Amino acid sequence: MESLRGDYTEVWVAGQNVPLVRFAERVRSLSSTGIDLVGLEGVAPPARTFELLRGFDSIISWYGYRRPEFRAALEGFNVRFFPALPPPESREHAADFFLSQAREAGGRAVEPVPRMDCPPVEPGGYAVIHPFSGSPKKNWPLERFRELAGWLSARMPVKWCAGPEEVLEGAARMDNLFDLALWLKAARVYVGNDSGITHLAAAVGVPAVAIFGPTDPEVWGPRGRRVRIIRAPGGVIGSLSFQTVLKAVESVL
Repeated sequence: MESLRGDYTEVWVAGQNVPLVRFAERVRSLSSTGIDLVGLEGVAPPARTFELLRGFDSIISWYGYRRPEFRAALEGFNVRFFPALPPPESREHAADFFLSQAREAGGRAVEPVPRMDCPPVEPGGYAVIHPFSGSPKKNWPLERFRELAGWLSARMPVKWCAGPEEVLEGAARMDNLFDLALWLKAARVYVGNDSGITHLAAAVGVPAVAIFGPTDPEVWGPRGRRVRIIRAPGGVIGSLSFQTVLKAVESVL
């Protein structure tokens, strides 16, 4: 999205992601615009939604690409739709996939390494462990994370991180993802599964170890000079040994 920036750029995203968009002149949650009501049977979106859309010279949308009724409702507006996911048969990394779309839409060339610009923060000197993800199949066993935490705790403080619905006593939980980014940036090292928080850690530049199971890291792995990705043999997350993860952690410290 940043590569598409114009003289005035406005970004509409899911509400939780609003704090992460720092480059645009204005950021709105999708629900605040009423765009999420467009194309729904028996639902009339507010007139203000279409007034907002008319105010843009160009609109690039990954939202609603697979909803014909949504796309039909926006005919007549200057909207260009792009698929929100790389095709399953493609081995192209997602960052390259989205940048190729941006260039097709007239965006400038940028480095295909997602980054999160944050103000300077004082080094915290701690390790962060996030042992969850969007699917249990992607989660390295919690007892192995605890074993890793024991090894790390002999060298630095260890802090655990969890989302609002993830059960883990004593874990840090932050509603504002930009505050989370600043907290991650202060860490000495981060270890986590294939998750959004792992991508955020990589984007702020903290030394990070990303543990992958069934998901292909060639497509979805976080990028960065200080990122180490390890994948479980055969994509079975439980088959990944403690020693393999430990060696990866040692390599980024």
